This record gives sequence, structure tokens and C-alpha cells, in this order.
Amino acid sequence: MKCIINRRARFSASHRYWLDELSEAENQERFGLCARPMGHGHNYVLYVSMQGELDEYGMVLNLSNVKHVIKNEVTGQLNFSFLNEVWPEFRQTLPTTENMARAIWHRLAPHLPLVRIQLFEHPELWADYEGKDMETYLTVGTHFSAAHRLARPDLSYEENCEIYGKCARPNGHGHNYHLEVTVKGEIDERTGMLVDLVALEKAIEDNVVEPFDHTFLNYDISYFADVVPTAENIAIYIGQLLKTPLRELGAELHKVKLIESPNNSCEIYAADLPEMNKPLEIAAPVFAGV
Repeated sequence: MKCIINRRARFSASHRYWLDELSEAENQERFGLCARPMGHGHNYVLYVSMQGELDEYGMVLNLSNVKHVIKNEVTGQLNFSFLNEVWPEFRQTLPTTENMARAIWHRLAPHLPLVRIQLFEHPELWADYEGKDMETYLTVGTHFSAAHRLARPDLSYEENCEIYGKCARPNGHGHNYHLEVTVKGEIDERTGMLVDLVALEKAIEDNVVEPFDHTFLNYDISYFADVVPTAENIAIYIGQLLKTPLRELGAELHKVKLIESPNNSCEIYAADLPEMNKPLEIAAPVFAGV
């Protein structure tokens, strides 16, 4: 029987985004604070996923051996290093999160039966690499707070309560939503980037976070006037809003994950999204000054 196992590892390192062929002003314009001469650092968290058949001892691999391979080939070399100089891979192509995940894969692949490398730069930015040449996935996390009521307008209050429970109460309720947007694309051989991270974050902020934050979704977002704002429907709409703006940045939307609470979340994939037939409109607030 085949099984996938995962091993976590950690390392701390610094890096700098800088292209020698650009002037100082051009580097600063392109990379912002990341172009500062002394660089900056992160506490990286690495997940190595491996697949294989269970042996007679009930293991895919001896995790003690896996631990030593990861340390010898990756973390022992990268920990407390300046990434731009430690591996030759990062002298030609910048050590972005997505390029680092790819480089780590190639360092470990001769030793372990890999299926995925997942590298967290911080809790709201990580990359996934699955061994497909230059293709990789980059995920950005963010949040917004909003209220909603779950009720179909064609049903009575009693019928809605039977379906949605307390969520059908007339005055609604709120959540601190956590949103994760995953894009996929090709790593640029010079910059190491799948997409301009600042532009990606701005697209999510402008198209989703700013319009949705501190709203009552049923009343302030016209789409939800006749669409019940369940977590599933919200995620679908967010995906519809982001597909075109992200494609214009050179990345393809892959997945939207919406975490409504620690107990409830949903995921939708861009390939399954229906076409959007209603534009995003923000209604005037009901209570002025609130």
C-alpha cells in the first residue's frame, strides 16, 4: 500500500533581491525594501512530502534517516546563511520563496521519493513545488471581517431556520475570515518570481479585502442580494473576482481557500469556477458614520 509521509524542518536565513544589470534606482523601484544592501531575514518552515510503499515495519521511510538527509542536503547548509551566496542556484536566480522550494526539491530528489516541497517564508506566504520543471505554486494569506445572514428570500423564516439554524437569525452574525489565494505559473529564470508579489497582494487587496472588509455581505455586496453568502459561495465569488486581475499579472489563479472559523473552511479550484455574470457593486451603508 502506498502512503505519503511529511517531514517538517526549519532554518533561518537572510536574502536580498538585487539584479546587477539594473541600476540602484531600478532595483529599488522593482524590489522596494527587499533591495536594501544588508538584506533581510526569515524563519523558514519546510515541509518535505514523500511517497512510497509501506514496509514490513509499517513505515514508508525511516524518519531518522529522512531527518539526516534533510539536514545534510538542505537545512545544515542554509541555516544562518546569506542565501544569495550559499548555493550557486541563487547567484543566477534570486532566492525567492518559490525558487527556493524548487532548488530544495532538486537537492533532495536524488535521496528521497519526493511528491511535494512546501516552503513557508512566513505564515501568510508560502510556495509549493511538485517537480514540474519551472512550474510552481505561490500562496498569499490575508483576512477580512464581515457579517452575513444565511437565508433564502423565497423561504419563510421557519424554513430558513430549519436549513441554516442560528445563521438564519434576522440580524445576522460576523466572522473574521482568513483568505488564502494560490496562484500557479512559471518561475522567471532571473528574478526567481512566479509573479510580482507586491502586485499580487495589491490585486487581492483591491478586488476582495477592501470591498469586503467590515461589510454586511447580504446588503453591501450586491452579488449576495440573491445569493446566500455561505463560505462556499463567498469563495466562489472571490475566485471569480480574481481570475482576470491575476491573469493580467502573468499568473493563473489555482485555488481559493476561505476559513470562516477554526472549525469551518472551504476550498475551490479555479478550473471548476462558473463564469461570473454579476459585477461587484458596493451598496451605500445603511448607517452613515458607522
